[in-house]
Amino acid sequence: MKILISADMEGATGVTWPEDVIPGASQWERCRGLFTSDVNAAVLGFFDGGADEVLINEAHWTMRNLLLEKLDARAELLTGRHKTLSMVEGVQHGDVDGVAFVGYHTGAGTEGVFAHTYLANSITGVWVNGVRASEGLLNAHVVAEYGVPVVLVTGDDMTCMDAAGYAPEAVTVAVKDHVSRYAAVCRTPARTAADIRAAAQQAAALAIRHEPLYAGPFTVEVEFDAEHLTLAATVVPGVERSGERRVAYTSETMYEGIRAFKAVTTVVSNAVEEQYG
Repeated sequence: MKILISADMEGATGVTWPEDVIPGASQWERCRGLFTSDVNAAVLGFFDGGADEVLINEAHWTMRNLLLEKLDARAELLTGRHKTLSMVEGVQHGDVDGVAFVGYHTGAGTEGVFAHTYLANSITGVWVNGVRASEGLLNAHVVAEYGVPVVLVTGDDMTCMDAAGYAPEAVTVAVKDHVSRYAAVCRTPARTAADIRAAAQQAAALAIRHEPLYAGPFTVEVEFDAEHLTLAATVVPGVERSGERRVAYTSETMYEGIRAFKAVTTVVSNAVEEQYG
């Protein structure tokens, strides 16, 4: 049994505001330890549940946040940027039996601590075939095309509710309760580590590959907080304006869809001015 952990930071224990997650910011170094604790708890739990291999794919910002030296020696860490499938890199090789989303969060335009989709700001909503999409939903569509189930999701309580829509069989763990985008009632790392480890052990039983599921075509619509960003996004081939601050494109598979989404967000992030957006 091989497990892939897609590890994001905004949904980690104790993390509630930008200084906690921006590399080099005042609280980032301390919160790296909290993030690593959550991920390591999942690693331990999956091995408790019978896993033979656990690959962790760093999925936050520079994708260089986890502390390798603090991880269980049986795990392996894929760290760094520029990966074919970004947040779920590694699922495409045919040897992964289950995927865990650790430290995830809700999508842009919804309630939840650090609610956003790929870009910290600028994007106010993403929809896939008319359904509002978080990063979890987008990535769940990707891994389904490789026949891999999402077996564990951790984050705030709103993230767990979101997961019920795209991975209803997955085990979920709320490490904090949403109060506002930058406030939460947080459990201590000792408690969340125990909760995540127990949940991962349980989730290991769900790690059973199935036939690839191709649910396309997928029409992805993205809404921005400023009109000029729609113009920037349409530089990407196939992306067309669909509203005053919206663009849309259609892909036959989510493999293509997620790569196009990454291209859109990369172009748009470079069109944002520091003060005026």
